[in-house]
Amino acid sequence: MSVEFVSRLIGMIVLGVGGLYLGANLARMADAADAERWVLVFALVGVLAGLVLTPWLTLRPIRAARRLLGQLSSRTLLAGLFGLILSLVIAGLLAFPLSLLPRPFSQILPIAVAIILAYFGVAIFITRQNDILSVFSFLPSRGGDSRVKSGDNTRSILMDTSVIIDGRITDIVRTGFLAGSLLIPRFVLAELQHIADSGDKLRRQRGRRGLEVLANLQKDPRLPVYISDIDVEGTREVDDKLVILARQMHAPILTNDFNLNRVAELQGVTILNINDLANAVKAVFLPGEELTVRIIQEGREARQGVGYLDDGTMVVVQDGSELLGQDVQTSVTKVLQTAAGRMIFAKPEGDSKPSHSRKAK
Repeated sequence: MSVEFVSRLIGMIVLGVGGLYLGANLARMADAADAERWVLVFALVGVLAGLVLTPWLTLRPIRAARRLLGQLSSRTLLAGLFGLILSLVIAGLLAFPLSLLPRPFSQILPIAVAIILAYFGVAIFITRQNDILSVFSFLPSRGGDSRVKSGDNTRSILMDTSVIIDGRITDIVRTGFLAGSLLIPRFVLAELQHIADSGDKLRRQRGRRGLEVLANLQKDPRLPVYISDIDVEGTREVDDKLVILARQMHAPILTNDFNLNRVAELQGVTILNINDLANAVKAVFLPGEELTVRIIQEGREARQGVGYLDDGTMVVVQDGSELLGQDVQTSVTKVLQTAAGRMIFAKPEGDSKPSHSRKAK
């Protein structure tokens, strides 16, 4: 038997007996001749109410509370607990002077003040959880070590499936630019495993590469990697779950998914985009600067030639279609930043090669 069925039986018995006693008392107060009918009617109403309403009054609120608590991070729960304890302590201190007031204030105000302080205490501590919990990072650790820990080391960074499959996160972690810990929800890991088991060969290779990247990250001591069982109820899409979880945890999302980037930014979630990082660290060229580029293919427009820098930046050379396979000295005419990356437009400069020129392949 299920727990809900048992609760219905218990509620049916309890409310049935309560309805029986209520019917008997009302019949006696009304001095009704047909007291048995009153008892029977109220008992049946109690049995029906217990059978229908008991799960809604007991199990359903408990399950809703469990789902809500399951979606909250440990930092949020800890901050809320601190706020509740502190507010109840303050309410206890105020209870004695409030009890000295004349009735009915001495009976109502202590309870009302405790409820109000509890609400504001929990709300304030959860809202300012990062500032409050960061205070504990400055306390000396066990054993008398008084080294100060950075508050950023407690930050969790949610990882998207796309950034795991991409693989560049391993090199970024090795550089030490990321601070905090990488958090991988279980539903992201499930999606990665589903890709690795795909019937499509390309998707299967990408999924398996993502699992290898994840294994390498867990072995790297520079940045802690955790797999969390935190889930989000009410949605099945991984991107939607990540956005909701990031808002609840006040954590950024590490991704290179363009659509997830836009949706998360619209909802006020911080995004760490690897593609943006890659574009930001590319070499900067100014109009008039000279560089040497090897023309490897024709451009989209007539008489254009195309070459690439070592970091993958495309260089479009005017009148370069006739110079395929050659190293050409060029002068930058324009730099165009697009969503796909940076493009450089240049024109040939002849055989001269200034000392400040750069070379590309």
